[in-house]
Amino acid sequence: MLKLPFKDISFSDDVFTELYGEKSEFQRQRYQNAFTEFKKLFNVNETYICSSSGRVELLGNHTDHNGGRVMSCAISLDTLAFFLPNSMKTINVFSEGYGKISVDLDDLSVSDKGTTKALIKGVAQGLIDLGYKVGGFNAYVTSTVLNGAGISSSAAFEVLICEIFNFLFNNGEISIEQKVKTAHFAENVYFGKPCGLLDQSAIAYGGLKKLDFANKDKIKVENVDGNLDDYTLILINTGGSHENLTDEYAAIPAEMKTVAKAFGKERLIEVNENEFYNADVLKKLSDRAISRAIHFFEENKRVDRAATALNNRDHADFLSCVKESGISSLCKLQNCYVAGSTDQSVPKALFLSEKYLNGGVNRVHGGGFAGTILNIVKNDNADFFVENASRLFGKNNIIRLKVRKKGTIVI
Repeated sequence: MLKLPFKDISFSDDVFTELYGEKSEFQRQRYQNAFTEFKKLFNVNETYICSSSGRVELLGNHTDHNGGRVMSCAISLDTLAFFLPNSMKTINVFSEGYGKISVDLDDLSVSDKGTTKALIKGVAQGLIDLGYKVGGFNAYVTSTVLNGAGISSSAAFEVLICEIFNFLFNNGEISIEQKVKTAHFAENVYFGKPCGLLDQSAIAYGGLKKLDFANKDKIKVENVDGNLDDYTLILINTGGSHENLTDEYAAIPAEMKTVAKAFGKERLIEVNENEFYNADVLKKLSDRAISRAIHFFEENKRVDRAATALNNRDHADFLSCVKESGISSLCKLQNCYVAGSTDQSVPKALFLSEKYLNGGVNRVHGGGFAGTILNIVKNDNADFFVENASRLFGKNNIIRLKVRKKGTIVI
């Protein structure tokens, strides 16, 4: 190991600026408090530190599971682990606000679904299956990646555990893509949540990226060279409940794949768009499935256009793409509210906050139907927007973000 453990939190403000977009006394105190707790729990006086961020998707709503393209970015909220190896075959994790979790590496059976323990076991087994080493360690974890906000708290934790194994036992030799697929395996098989590769990819690679999932065996990752330094990303938790929405989420990829199947294909990315629009088979498909397929085709092209716009520093066209994506999600993808329901927290939040964007844009974020919306506003309008959004939705439901350039990393 080239890096030595920290004996105190004495690194420069540049570390915080790189990870959080600002020199932050809040972060320094947060690190210090966590280090103090780690030393107390495990009777040690030094630590390694790993940081794994949350993520947002700027465009590409519900396209990854059908081989589509997404523009994603890591964000300035993260899950931190203060950790050291131990001499046992046991992983001991304390999370702030929760109790102790212990995982015996001799028992990695699929159990405890839906729990943090299942995620740790899934990551360990996934790495073993790939021929990598795992071992025991002690960790104290603290996180600002909020649960239920659509910013992938579980993926942040999965990739964090992957990177700890990578750092402690594999000399940093595990590729980013292998970490992504291992974390995805843990979430799908051990945690029991069917999802695409978007969450883990955005977090592990970091920065502003265009992700292409057309090839099942190889994620195509492109850097977006432009930046959003002049903008603040602001999530609004709309207050809607995700309860009883599993079928609504599952219907989106299922209906898209029904369209693909009608053309003898598995995923929509394999269907020729021109053939789609000229096919008699459309008469046999549901209206909503067709609308969702149209969203898929158009959204893929929007991702390409938005990436080109940012690379050319054309923020006006980039924002136009994000706005078009939001309208398409509302009208074609139809994931902003459940059909027939009067509970429409996402459209309400979009329409109310629109008044205070002042040239910015917004759209549904994540899975949709409930949860959060994403607002992109100029920095000089951020305080005004937050003030009014706080009045409408409550201060605790407004989350300011910056793009984080680093992926999951041992500091």
